[in-house]
Amino acid sequence: MITFGERLQVSRKSKNLTQKQMSIKFNMTERAYRAYENNTSTPHFTNFIALSDFFGVSLDYLVGRTDVPEVNKKK
Repeated sequence: MITFGERLQVSRKSKNLTQKQMSIKFNMTERAYRAYENNTSTPHFTNFIALSDFFGVSLDYLVGRTDVPEVNKKK
């Protein structure tokens, strides 16, 4: 199964962003962001939500529970 860090890296690269740009966007050090992609640290829940909103994907997709990126929103 794909890990959160791998999914995060794929999502970041799909938007042609660097780790530095992501760290600035999410107001953290580049080292802290890099730790997410290396699976040595996990974000706080609110950061998980912010990352999934930024990439327009579901939390389940971001953490590797599904390969379907679409968000299932209430109507």
